[in-house]
Parts: sequence; C-alpha cells; structure tokens
Amino acid sequence: MSRVYLDHNATTPLRAEARAAMIAAMDVVGNPSSVHAEGRAAKMLVERARAQVAELVGCNPQQVIFTSSATEAAALAVAQKARHGGLFAALPTEHDCLGVWSDADLSSLQEKSGKFSPHGSSEFLNFVMGLADNTWQADRKSVALIAMSAANSETGIAGKVIGSGHVSASKAGSVPYSTLCDITQMAGKIPVVYEEITPSYAILSAHKIGGPKGVGALINFTADDPAPMLRGGGQEMNRRSGTENITGIAGFGAAAEAAGRDVAAGRWGEVAQLRSILEKAIASASDQTIFVGNEVERLPNTSCILTAGWKGETQVMQMDLAGFAISAGSACSSGKVKASKVLLAMGYNEAEAASAIRVSLGLETTKDDVLRFADAWAAKFEKHQRRAA
Repeated sequence: MSRVYLDHNATTPLRAEARAAMIAAMDVVGNPSSVHAEGRAAKMLVERARAQVAELVGCNPQQVIFTSSATEAAALAVAQKARHGGLFAALPTEHDCLGVWSDADLSSLQEKSGKFSPHGSSEFLNFVMGLADNTWQADRKSVALIAMSAANSETGIAGKVIGSGHVSASKAGSVPYSTLCDITQMAGKIPVVYEEITPSYAILSAHKIGGPKGVGALINFTADDPAPMLRGGGQEMNRRSGTENITGIAGFGAAAEAAGRDVAAGRWGEVAQLRSILEKAIASASDQTIFVGNEVERLPNTSCILTAGWKGETQVMQMDLAGFAISAGSACSSGKVKASKVLLAMGYNEAEAASAIRVSLGLETTKDDVLRFADAWAAKFEKHQRRAA
C-alpha cells in the first residue's frame, strides 16, 4: 500500500504549475540585471512572480523582496529594529526564525501569566511597552518591533494579520509599536486579510504553498526600503544583493497564483472536513487525547494531537513504519527531540508537550488517507496502552 504524506506544514509537494514555470525559467539564459534582451527576459520572469506573490498576500508588487527563505526574510526585518525603537520582542510561541532574535526576557511574564496565547495579548504588549518605556521619545514612529504570527505552525491556531498599533505606557500615554507578522502558514490556506492597519513587515516561504524550497519573501509595508544585510550588486532594488534565483522565484510566483485560486474556490474547506473526520476517529479510539486549539479558529489542515505518556517522536517513528509521514510537535536540536516550547508556553505540562504530534493535511489528501491513518494510530495506541499497563 502506498505511503501517505501528512506533513504539509513542514513542506508541500511541488505544484504542477510551479514545476512547469521552473522548467521554462531554466531555459532563460539572461541575468536579470543585464539590460540586453536576454537580461530583460529574465527580469520579466522575476517581476511577473513579484506580482503573483503580491496578489496572494494583498500588497503592492514593489513591496515584495525575494529572499532565500522566510528565515532570511525574518532576519532582514529584525535587522531594521533600530528604525522601530531598537527593541525586538517575540513570544516563545513564535517560530525559531523569529524567537532567536528576541531581546525581551519573558520569564517574569511567564511566571505571572502562566501561559501565552499564540497571538499575543494586551498583557504581552504592555510588558514589552514597559521595557521600551524608558527609551520613549515623542518623535519616534514606534518604540518596539513585535513578532505576531498570523497562524502557528505547530498548533494551527490562527487569527488575523496583526497590524502595527498603539498601547498605553506609563510615561507617554499611547505609544506606537510596529509588528512583524509571519504569514508563512496562513498564505495559500486562508485569505490574507488586513485590518485597518497593516503590519510593518510580513514573511512567507514558497515551499509552504507548493513552490520550491530555497526561496521566500519579505513584504515591506513601511515607507522606507530596508537597509540590506547582503550588500554587493544592489539587486532587489538594493534591498537584497545577489543574483536572483530566477528558477525558484518563477516557481514561487506560479505556486502563489495557483494557491490563490484554491483559496478563492474554497478548496481548503474540504480539507477542514477531512480534519474533522480524522479527529473524531482518533477521539473514538482514545478519550485521553487532546486536540490543541480545536475550540478556536485554526488552519483548516492542521491537527496538533497530545496523548500524555506516549512520546511524540515514538509516535512519529511508529507511524512512519506504518506508511504515514507526520511530525512531532517539537523541534529537533543537535539530534535531541525536546518537548515543544510552544505548548509549554501555552500552559501544557511537560508530559503533554512531549507527547505532541502534528498531522497536517494537503489538498491531495483523501478521506481514505485520514481513515487509514486513524486506524493505524488507534492500533499503535492500543499496543502502547498494553505496554503501559
């Protein structure tokens, strides 16, 4: 029986549209910085893709800066923090590409609040503003750059694209802050909708929407071009030097266009129904299992499943041998699997956080796929219970 891939939040299969665009781009010989006909042909591919990505995320094409990944895009955005007051803060529920840069020690807030929402809270904002309060100057556009993801990759818990705003601070009344929004998991699954105010920056990656690995984008909503980290030839309008990855960018653009069509057609609603079938089947096999975030808005394809006492990495290996690709809800560091810091920050205990698995469906996932997975999981769970007895 064929294997079933249920790890789409990690990476997605390459879309046919992206593959075709990439193959065509491979035959374009010119350097997009060259002014001759061949160079202009290459430049045209880059600008077409820029417009396609802009259409998916709802921005002006000139606000799209192509990078090697969402991780690079995050680093480029954080490098602009001096323009936003000099402080960058990220919740422990943020992806590591953002959390690693955080200047704020949230341990005291963790002790006080006990848990964090993946989308922040007024308490978090007030805490950050308290850190920035002493540096407030009336002529500053903001006092901090704050990471607030639109959707969490581990739990699937989703909200909205959080724009820059104001919060009360003791010394200056209403103080502005800027936001860096990770839309990597949201884009291509649910509409990217902005409230009245956009964030300052947003990041996304091609391989999460059916594009190739190794290409991403920073969306710059500010009035100023970001100061480049990579300096040299001045590509990407002097915002990110280095000859553009034309093949990858072309695939990114084609994937973005196709993903936008799927969202508009409501195809992810069908995936959400499959997720419900999966969770009901697993719940019928185990009354001990927790489905994280199932009471709030989630990405339509993501199920974070906790069964305390049954390690997540064990489940991943057992399901892999049974023919199913899933992931643990924990990050690997130097080959050691740890309890999910996201779930710990949300208030789950060590045993629960260490038991997490993430099942993330795709548009090609079928009802048979999820039922087969649920049956295989239930069989392994029964064996686990017998061994634990």
